[in-house]
Amino acid sequence: MMAAVSNELIYDMLKQVQHRIDRVDHKVDEIKSELNALRGYHVSMQQDIHNVYGILGRYDFRLERIERRLELNDSPAA
Repeated sequence: MMAAVSNELIYDMLKQVQHRIDRVDHKVDEIKSELNALRGYHVSMQQDIHNVYGILGRYDFRLERIERRLELNDSPAA
């Protein structure tokens, strides 16, 4: 024998499902916000690394020029 399923029982179940979906939506929004923050941090790190490589490249160029002028390497002086 099947138990009678009333409209009230269905309504209560749908309210519970809706409540859980609302919580999931809230968590997804939190995760999206955190992911966007991580993306920003990642881009910032990439820019910093790019800047460091640029600075190192300039120092490398200057060091090579100094070595040439002091005749510390095998390259001909310019």
